[in-house]
Amino acid sequence: MAKIIECIPNFSVSKETDPVVFDKLVSVANSIPGCTLLNVQTDGSHNRCVFTMVGSPAGIEEAAFQLTKTATELIDMTKHQGQHPRMGATDVIPFVPTMDVTLAECIELSKRVAQRIWEELGVPSFLYEDSATRPERRNLAKCRKGQFEGMPEKLLLPEWAPDYGERRIHPTAGITAIGARMPLIAFNVNLDTSDLEIAKRIAKAIRGSSGGFQYCKAIGIMLEDRNIAQVSMNMVNYEGTPLYYAYEMIRALADRYGVRIIGSELVGMTPAKALVDCAEYYLKLENFNCREQVMEYSLLDME
Repeated sequence: MAKIIECIPNFSVSKETDPVVFDKLVSVANSIPGCTLLNVQTDGSHNRCVFTMVGSPAGIEEAAFQLTKTATELIDMTKHQGQHPRMGATDVIPFVPTMDVTLAECIELSKRVAQRIWEELGVPSFLYEDSATRPERRNLAKCRKGQFEGMPEKLLLPEWAPDYGERRIHPTAGITAIGARMPLIAFNVNLDTSDLEIAKRIAKAIRGSSGGFQYCKAIGIMLEDRNIAQVSMNMVNYEGTPLYYAYEMIRALADRYGVRIIGSELVGMTPAKALVDCAEYYLKLENFNCREQVMEYSLLDME
């Protein structure tokens, strides 16, 4: 069986804010042998785009580097503005074991990419999640804290030397977080209010670091183009904290403030089982077996 790795790099640009740079990144991703670009999601309010790619270890490794090279050359973080926290032109590069690949192999891959990005592009990086060299660096939010503007000062702190590179950011491309992890779902819930404070309070209540759901990371942000507040989440273990747990808790907390949920969104791609689990919950299915009762799973098992 062929080895397949998923990579989901995030870049600090959107099609809405700079279509030329966005299109160039898409072109680069589509040009790398051994790499298939499955999905690209772009958001003008966040001023950010998320690529979902799968491929051979060699193909994904080359694609991650070439995309970072393009982003470093074309994105100027000194001029970047957006609602989503960010610290670099290529903000984060996660590698996810998908088929016949171990997490350990993805960790080694992340280190090779980080080293090459520093040596050839001069962009330093933190290793995060399962690649982290220190416990506090597992959490992407802690690595990113301070963002691009505060990072030069942060890198001078004893505990925040980059894992690869010197204690200085690239002047226009900043710094990147690179690591291996299990599948993550970027899941956002939109509220019918322009009161950002409500979204922030809800996010604080549900995120694991504040005593909420263990595998939920959440912040409140504004979608300026729609004038609505959003609870923006990363679900780092969708089996430990299913999507419907977070959704239902947000609905209950929003009701407390007289606010309704008007929609939700997935950023990038998601494992099918996460959505099947939601269907099982809301349909109240009894004695349901995903592998035996979902046709597509049965067809895959026949191959």
